[in-house]
Amino acid sequence: MRSLELRVPPPLQAAVALTLILLLGWWIPTVNVPFPGHRVVAIAAIVFGVLVAAAGIVAFRRARTTLNPHDPSRTSSIVDGGIFRFTRNPMYLGLTMTLLGVTCWRGTWLGLLVIAGFVAYITRFQIEPEERMLSARFGDAYLAYRARVRRWL
Repeated sequence: MRSLELRVPPPLQAAVALTLILLLGWWIPTVNVPFPGHRVVAIAAIVFGVLVAAAGIVAFRRARTTLNPHDPSRTSSIVDGGIFRFTRNPMYLGLTMTLLGVTCWRGTWLGLLVIAGFVAYITRFQIEPEERMLSARFGDAYLAYRARVRRWL
């Protein structure tokens, strides 16, 4: 299973999940159960997701550190300001919220299972390896940050 760690880029993981959500609604139309206000909830989730992810990217750029989690030698600092005061993984949270928005827009309740699978996969094969690398690189400083800020929210 370690061979899957850090192999599939998170945007590709999200694209696969998005495609699956859309296909489920198309293949099994009975799983499409829109609820009152589902489009408003969808737009809010997508906007929130894009803003959270963008805030994470901006914080990384300001800190002049890499967005690429696969090469810890390029990580120059622990980014703990801005959005990173509330979540250690704003880009992954943003992707997840965007998937939730698409699920709500389609009204495809099985999309929630896809999102749960996305969160489980990205946690196990992306976030946990990143956390190990950051712990090895920054030691107690990163462990203190982890103790202060939740992984997701």
